[in-house]
Amino acid sequence: MTSTIKPTETTEEADETRPADVDALDAVLASVDRPKRPSALSASLTFGWRAALKIKHLPEQLFDVTGFPIIMTVMFTYLFGGAIGGSTEAYLDYLLPGILAITVVMITMYTGVAVNSDIAKGVFDRFRTLPIWRPATIVGYLLGDFLRYLIGCVVIIGVGLIMGYNLGSVAGTVGAVALLLVFSFSLSWIWTFLGLSMRSEKTVMSVSMVALFPLTFLSNVFVQPSTMPGWLEAAVSWNPITHLVTAMRGLMSGSPNAGEIIWVLVASVVLIAGFGSATMAAYKRK
Repeated sequence: MTSTIKPTETTEEADETRPADVDALDAVLASVDRPKRPSALSASLTFGWRAALKIKHLPEQLFDVTGFPIIMTVMFTYLFGGAIGGSTEAYLDYLLPGILAITVVMITMYTGVAVNSDIAKGVFDRFRTLPIWRPATIVGYLLGDFLRYLIGCVVIIGVGLIMGYNLGSVAGTVGAVALLLVFSFSLSWIWTFLGLSMRSEKTVMSVSMVALFPLTFLSNVFVQPSTMPGWLEAAVSWNPITHLVTAMRGLMSGSPNAGEIIWVLVASVVLIAGFGSATMAAYKRK
């Protein structure tokens, strides 16, 4: 039995045999305007909304901004308030701005953890292929975490008021929260850089915790630096968290400290300029 080999159709022959409706469809598609490329703001907000939706589907992840600060506030106020501050009421006024600061600062590391998790799952590579402003993905992670920060602030201030915290200024408290959000945003760039640079999310979390625990606890959050040994007091005085907490205490009490506020803002700009640039460079190499 012999087989007959048919010659392959040429491009011209294939074009001549194409159905008319296919040609008509091509003409319609060619005439339709393509969707405009999303703006940088629109793309960033979209990725921020994606990050916020994770909280909706996994609400238990909010324990670190709800349960943990409540336990810390109640425990330190009623166990150590009388010994450290003379009374629980006086110590609560001293402690609450510090608890507010360390709670939000501690959860900034989750930005880097989320970035590293998406890289491991391959989702990050898909985002990079989209026709959008390239940093939108990174900015979206940071914007999404703002919701966590705000929830933490509302919970801590609400618990403090229930316990008898003396709110000196409503406007000052809003300003203190805004200052905390600015500083936390700048600090998140450090962990975002680590999330892009390290191999696993566990490594990112471990390194972040090792850095954050000394940064938050070796400060003026719980006690006055003047009660510490001289060498430790000098180290604490240079701690950025010390300056942040001092600025927040002044704002929330109605006696803002302009020097400390400026210090925190300048430090935030330096962090964003330094680690923001490093993060974008690592993002392009990834």
